[in-house]
Amino acid sequence: MLAGSLAVVGCADPDQGADDRYGEAGSLPFSTSDSDSSGDGDGDGDGDGGPKFDMDENDTEGMGCEGEPGGPGPGGEIEFSNIWIANSPDGTISKIDTLSATEIGRFQVTPQPANNVLVGPSRTSVSLYGDMAVADRSGGLAKIFARQEDCVDANNNGQIDTSTNNVPRPYGEDECLAWRIQIPRMPGVYDDRRGPRAVQWTLPDGIESCDFTGAKVWVAFCNEANNDGTVWLVDGQTGDVDVEIPIPGMMCEMMGPYGGGLDKHNNFWFVENDTRKALYVAKYGCEPGGSEECWEVYDRPDANMDPYGITVDSTGRVWMAGQNNSLYYYDSVNGDWANFKADLDAFFANKGNPTNILRGLMMDSNEVLWIATVQEFGGGQFPGVLKVDTTQDPFVYEYFSKETLGDQLQHAAGISIDVEGYVWLVDTFSNAAYKIHPDNPSNYTRVEGLNQPYTYSDMTGFALNLVGFPPEG
Repeated sequence: MLAGSLAVVGCADPDQGADDRYGEAGSLPFSTSDSDSSGDGDGDGDGDGGPKFDMDENDTEGMGCEGEPGGPGPGGEIEFSNIWIANSPDGTISKIDTLSATEIGRFQVTPQPANNVLVGPSRTSVSLYGDMAVADRSGGLAKIFARQEDCVDANNNGQIDTSTNNVPRPYGEDECLAWRIQIPRMPGVYDDRRGPRAVQWTLPDGIESCDFTGAKVWVAFCNEANNDGTVWLVDGQTGDVDVEIPIPGMMCEMMGPYGGGLDKHNNFWFVENDTRKALYVAKYGCEPGGSEECWEVYDRPDANMDPYGITVDSTGRVWMAGQNNSLYYYDSVNGDWANFKADLDAFFANKGNPTNILRGLMMDSNEVLWIATVQEFGGGQFPGVLKVDTTQDPFVYEYFSKETLGDQLQHAAGISIDVEGYVWLVDTFSNAAYKIHPDNPSNYTRVEGLNQPYTYSDMTGFALNLVGFPPEG
């Protein structure tokens, strides 16, 4: 039995006014009609037909607060489950129902898309309540409501004007775009790529009483005027910046804070992917200027540790993966480092792909780590998925090549886990996402119609839920 993890639970957000929801772009007009085109987001792989797991309907272990509105009811019912994937060139976010593998909304979050996969929105984060926040590398942070009942009828036409398929409404006309704030960045540097990337929802302060509203959003970015970094803690309801933490000496040469995750104390762990390649933590509840420093930096003990992807598991281990078969973690509880590059060098030595770039990664509820892999930036001959069973000593590795996934995989980018335990893989160059059975990856569903999707973060909220409600036993 594979127990799912519920990432979308709780009650409705408090009412929110329409004023200043879009920051500088708040004066844009709202349309008065729904999207008029039907999207086709169905997958065409071998996994159609619904869940394949033998799930115990009475087992809600690790799944949140039983019986709460929006959460698993007496039978463990799921209210909804979405994965949010960025279509970077056109500045949109696809909302895909993971149960049916169907796109049920597409949202414009960038006012002026750059038509460049290296610039637009990328990392998404999903709250326990189900809402989505995305870091837009063109210089912004945006939130989209998951539920239409939370969206605001800004034009008072008696309905919510929002996308319900793969056709986005023009920027400012979708009433489920809760807010977008500007994030300063240094223009004209490396094709304007110094925008924000690392983003992560917090656990809500009311989690102990099963109140999943009121969470905040962490975001880290390079400064506009120098090579230092900054971390913001943003009010998830209003988009207001509650806390600003300066990070001097970060050495933001091109991209800076590259990805992030959360521990059970709401501390924000993120990596910097320029020269120093260090691990940072911003402390929740800390006010800059006091007696306590609100951030710390941890230099990697081995030069062959390369940070690209990052995730935090339920025990507080911060996992990082990157170039040249790099896989390692920092144990935030015990202060220990562990490096698995030598194991992976040996594992891949007799294969056609001896050297790999390990990218997006995530731990499932069975302590199996899933990692997207390519051979070079831009693709390579051997894109695939690496499976790491961390319950074994030594770890047990399995690799699934593009042939396992129907030979269409081109540029594996991000990994996420959904509420049923399926593994989701984002493929940038084939414009698709895969829903993969963890026990039989050749059994998959392929969701097409995306536009150079480039997301490798907690796209479903699974990792956050696993931190908030760790498995028992």
